[in-house]
Amino acid sequence: MSELLKDCTGVILAGGENRRMPVLKSFLKVNGSKIIEKNLSIFKTLFKENFIVTNQPEIYVRLQTPLLGDVYDTRGPMTGVLTSLLNASTPWVFVSACDMPYINQDLIRYMADKREGFDAVVPLPLGKTEPLFTFYSNRLILEIEKALCSGKRGLKDFLITKRVKYITTREIKKTDPEMRSFININTLEDARLFIQAPAGL
Repeated sequence: MSELLKDCTGVILAGGENRRMPVLKSFLKVNGSKIIEKNLSIFKTLFKENFIVTNQPEIYVRLQTPLLGDVYDTRGPMTGVLTSLLNASTPWVFVSACDMPYINQDLIRYMADKREGFDAVVPLPLGKTEPLFTFYSNRLILEIEKALCSGKRGLKDFLITKRVKYITTREIKKTDPEMRSFININTLEDARLFIQAPAGL
């Protein structure tokens, strides 16, 4: 059994409004398991501490994982990252979205090994920043608070000026050759294309 990343907390952000789907994306099933249950199972092999950040705790309470509500009224991924950092007992958090059905734990471990000297480790699949499959250091707490207070909510723009280790496509493919970690389910078409959608959808 691989060692846990003891200095990092695993976090799933489940705060999206789900407007383009008639069912919760995180509850769609992959090989018989709900996406969020599958990912929590992977996280438990990686991290001793895990959270779900959500403003709908009644939906996720049965997952037997600590639930956190956003610390600011301004909802969005940046607020979710801040909530995670403020509540984690570790200096780092790894944050992922709730609608990513094929996250790769070997890629997560590879990224974890690249943290020294940086405040975030961010993948760049096909040159595109993916801030919701990222390691964040608690050294960023004050900077995130400043950004939110000034009305800036975009994580990609926020990260541009920070000490970031970017993981290139070539590096990603060492452990995730098809880069399936970065598939996310936003629409019914995505569900039909990448997973077995529920009957009737």
